[in-house]
Amino acid sequence: MSARRPPSKARNRSGPAALDLRAARRLSPEQPATPAKSRAADKAAEAAERPKAAKVAEPGPDGAAKKRAPARLRIASKKKTAARTRKKAVPADVPAGLGGSLVIVESPAKSRTLTKFLGRGFTVMASNGHIMDLPKSKLGVDLENNFEPEYVPIRAKNQALAKLKVAARKAARIYLAPDPDREGEAIAWHLAGALKGAPGTMLRLTFNEITERAVKQALEQPRELDMNLVNAQQARRVLDRLVGYKVSPFVWRTVRYGLSAGRVQSVALRLICDREEAIRAFVPQEYWTLEADLETETAERFTARLVRVGDEELEQGQIRGEGAETRARALAAELEDVSLTVRSVEVTPRQVHPRAPFITSTLQQAAFNRLGYLSQRTMSIAQRLYEGIPLGREGSVGLITYMRTDSPRLAGEAIAEMRGWIGTQLGPEYVPEEPRQWKGKRGAQEAHEAVRPTSVARTPESVRAHLTEEQFRLYDLIWKRAVASQAASAEYLASTVEVAAGRLTLKANGRVLKFAGFQKLYGVDEDDDAAESRLPQLREGEPLKLASEPLVAPSAPAGTEGEGASAAGPDGGGAGPAEPDAAGAVHVIRPEQHFTQPPPRYTDASLVRALEEENIGRPSTYATIVGTITSREYVLREKGRLAPTDLGMAVSRLLVSTFPDVFNVGFTATMEEELDGIEEGKQEWHHVVQDFWGPFQKDLMSAEKLSQEHRKKVEEASDVPCPNCGRMLVKKFGRRGPFLACPGYPECKFTRPVDDAELPVPVEGKCELCGSSLVARNGPYGRFVSCSRRPDCKFTRPFTLGIRCPECRKGEIAERRTRRGKTFYGCTRYPDCKFAVWDKPRLSPCPNCGAPFLVEKETKKGPTLRCVRCKSTFAAEASGAGTGA
Repeated sequence: MSARRPPSKARNRSGPAALDLRAARRLSPEQPATPAKSRAADKAAEAAERPKAAKVAEPGPDGAAKKRAPARLRIASKKKTAARTRKKAVPADVPAGLGGSLVIVESPAKSRTLTKFLGRGFTVMASNGHIMDLPKSKLGVDLENNFEPEYVPIRAKNQALAKLKVAARKAARIYLAPDPDREGEAIAWHLAGALKGAPGTMLRLTFNEITERAVKQALEQPRELDMNLVNAQQARRVLDRLVGYKVSPFVWRTVRYGLSAGRVQSVALRLICDREEAIRAFVPQEYWTLEADLETETAERFTARLVRVGDEELEQGQIRGEGAETRARALAAELEDVSLTVRSVEVTPRQVHPRAPFITSTLQQAAFNRLGYLSQRTMSIAQRLYEGIPLGREGSVGLITYMRTDSPRLAGEAIAEMRGWIGTQLGPEYVPEEPRQWKGKRGAQEAHEAVRPTSVARTPESVRAHLTEEQFRLYDLIWKRAVASQAASAEYLASTVEVAAGRLTLKANGRVLKFAGFQKLYGVDEDDDAAESRLPQLREGEPLKLASEPLVAPSAPAGTEGEGASAAGPDGGGAGPAEPDAAGAVHVIRPEQHFTQPPPRYTDASLVRALEEENIGRPSTYATIVGTITSREYVLREKGRLAPTDLGMAVSRLLVSTFPDVFNVGFTATMEEELDGIEEGKQEWHHVVQDFWGPFQKDLMSAEKLSQEHRKKVEEASDVPCPNCGRMLVKKFGRRGPFLACPGYPECKFTRPVDDAELPVPVEGKCELCGSSLVARNGPYGRFVSCSRRPDCKFTRPFTLGIRCPECRKGEIAERRTRRGKTFYGCTRYPDCKFAVWDKPRLSPCPNCGAPFLVEKETKKGPTLRCVRCKSTFAAEASGAGTGA
């Protein structure tokens, strides 16, 4: 019994999509159609003309006739042979047949997903991103010819481009399907130029999600290339190239070779540096607050804060000015001797509305705040979710819509699907009467949609088995935010109580959840800092008294957690831990000292928010901006926040003082608006670049003439005299970071580290080569021991901690550094011994397992010691003993 090939699903389709598929399979004009009956007759004639071979048994190795295999084995062998023949018939990188359709996307992952949707009549291939770009070795912009860019093929893409050209010559239609944004349009334009010799019709294909429905709809409505989008991308690329290739050499000569400056990244660096200067210039202001724990007749307790003294309103309950402490303590004493009554009770129903579904910036912010993902990691995961994830029998499916968008709009069918799911799974009371419509800010690309799941039916839990942990967590966040945006509002009862205490007035706020609404799906939004807190049922005129014991616990010492009930404070949150007095006690009346705090350093999330608010950059550039300034060592991450390095501060000062108009927040935002104008067809891109180049060129020429003066501005004077000539040393920058140097260079070449701790330190022993004393120095890969006569004497050896390696027991543990400057501790016999730890070892044996050393770790509870063998932890004070945790 022969196996029949199952009929193609496309043969039974109807409608415009089916017509498109059939058209793609038609033969080219060079191949005249042959009637079916004629073809059958020809085949029969050929079969009759062929001589029939006699069936002869095949001889075996010994010359004897070989027996025929059983019928079931012969059938299986024929199947395998036929399968091999079919595989050899069509090369892997050539379309299945003449007249087919070629679809070109950026990534192989997207091509695999589309191949499953489109079937046999289509060949899907990947360009692997851009195939053309400006040259790296020169400016690549013709300043004398209206700023025309000089695009060259990317060498690494030559093989992929050659395959695309072969496939394009055999295709009747070529669909260019890179991402639906400016950069994707530019990739499609370059592909069209590279494949212009192809005979087939070339069209642009765009879709916001990689699902079969969306792709088939896009095939029904292909379009021509949008040159406004292409020109907007060209203008951005040319502007960035002019700034980067003209300003960077100036920065090399002024600060340090190898540095670079970008049009948008440098403005982001300025935001971070301006925030750091504000932090350094901040002067804390002292203020006091007065809180009291009160009790009703039924022994229900709550906390209230002093907000008014007579007719004087205390702003946010703060006692400021000279003598604030004396006044706060006097008011506390006054509060002890007055009667307390409830003056007013106000209960107000309040609603908390859901947030809009994610756009690129809010996705990056929420992923950082909730999941701890940096912007680049978030976009990398989202890219994989968009391009397609294999879902078992269902095949590869794009789980989310396009993730580079600034529009929170949702399609009508997506809204209907979300409302239907909410009503079915949560109940009709969770569905608002009218669908929620979200509008983006001015200039948003409303043709795009928000980041949402392509199908609400694919819940996070239903696809979890097919996702990695990080993919699941991000998809879960996107799915819940999108669906929650169409759910009913959360409802609270907010209560405000004022307490009269003689001439003093205290206030307490509370909030109780009555209906969860969207919060049942998404939870409490990270920007909603009002915690749920319940106040007792109170009535006006009800007498109160001071609580018999404090309602709040004292501040817990490091490494412990306090216990105690939380109460409603004036801000709607719990009272929280209280500072004990000198005797360690906490009182029911608490005057407390506070100091105003400087503005916080930016996190990845808050920087993206600032860039969006200032209209700097676009969805496709946010992650790149943050990644660039950190990779260039202009910014470091300290405890999750972005702190500028000395190099970053110096470069920012130089750029802002030299090019005040270019590296300016307002100017950069205006340039983004002009790029948007090019995209909308309102401006001509050559004119935009010309308007920028004129003033910029003048600033550049002026900067080159005054380069020596600018170099002196960058160099910071120190109070350390040069031991050779007496001049005050200045801070300069080298490949290994900042250092102090004599300003008399080249006459005086003295240099030294900025930090005194990095100066050479004498150590025991004598040089094995010349007998001189030894010193410990800091090198690019950690501390080492060298001869004090260095560089005249070349003797060196590792600087060890005096701890024998626990693995090889031959070498010793030494401090080392990675190429990026991160400190670790490894064996001196590397690479023969690979032992290494991140934390500094301490020569203290583990009390539990007897390991020869412990490692020092910094935790939220303070410094601790940890055993790398048995994983026990000990108090840092216990150098050799402790209790295992």
